[in-house]
Amino acid sequence: MKRLELIVGGALVGLVLAMACLSFVWTPFDPTAVLSAAPLQRPGWPHVLGTDGMGIDILSRVLFGARSALYVGVIAVGLAALVGVPLGLLTAQLPRPAAEVVLRATDIMYAFPALLLAILLASALGGSTETAMAAIGIASIPAFLRVSRAGALSVLASDFVLAARACGTTRLAITGRHVLPNVAPLIGVQASVSFALAILAEAALSYLGLGTPPTTPAWGRMLMDAQTYLFVDPLQALWPGLAIAVAVLGFNLLGDGLRDFLDPRLADVA
Repeated sequence: MKRLELIVGGALVGLVLAMACLSFVWTPFDPTAVLSAAPLQRPGWPHVLGTDGMGIDILSRVLFGARSALYVGVIAVGLAALVGVPLGLLTAQLPRPAAEVVLRATDIMYAFPALLLAILLASALGGSTETAMAAIGIASIPAFLRVSRAGALSVLASDFVLAARACGTTRLAITGRHVLPNVAPLIGVQASVSFALAILAEAALSYLGLGTPPTTPAWGRMLMDAQTYLFVDPLQALWPGLAIAVAVLGFNLLGDGLRDFLDPRLADVA
C-alpha cells in the first residue's frame, strides 16, 4: 500500500510535470488567442477539450496552467524552505527561552493563512503572481521551521553527535555534517506536501483575481471564467478542476509515500 502511494503519487506528479514541459514547446493553439467564431465548442477536433466562452482552446490553457502552478509552487516552497529550515536548525540549538520566542512568533504567523496574507499584500502592492508567491511562501515558513526543528532535536540527542561534541567539533560543523543530512528527508516530505498546498492556494488566489494576471492562463482563473457558463457547459469547469485535483492529489500521495519509505520505523510496523 505504501509503495502504491509512492508510485501513484509519482505518476501523477510526473503527468503534471510533463504537461508543464510540453507547454514550453507545443500547445494545440495559442493559449491566449481569442477565436470569436468558435466560442463554447464541445470537445472534439481540433479542440480536443473544447473552447471557452471567448473561443480560447481549453487544452492549451490547461497545459499552460500547469506551468503557472508549478512556477508559483517552486518559488513559494523554495522561499519557505530557505527561511524556515535555517530557523528550525537554529532554534533547535538555542536555549529554551530564546527558542520559545521564535516558536511563539511562528504561532502568530499561523493566524495568517496564505489567502488572508495575499489579500493584505494585494491591497498594499496589487494582485500579481509575485504577491501570490510571497504570500504562500511566508505562510509555509512555520511548517518548515517546526519540521526541521523536530528532526534536528532528535539528531542532536543521538550518541554520534554527543561524540562529535566531545571531540571539539563546532556547532556549525555538526549542523552541516550530521544534522542537515539527517533531516533532509523530512524536509523533502514537507516540501511535497507544501507544494500541494501551494498549488491549491495559487488556484484560489487566481480565482479571486489576486494571483496570476488575467492575461496568463491559470487553472484558478479558468474556474472563475467557467462559472458564468456552469449550467450551459459544465465541462469548462471540469477540466481545470480535474487538473488541480490531479496535481494536489499527486503531491500529497508522493509526500505520504516518501514519508513511509524514508521512515524505517513505519516500514517495520508495516
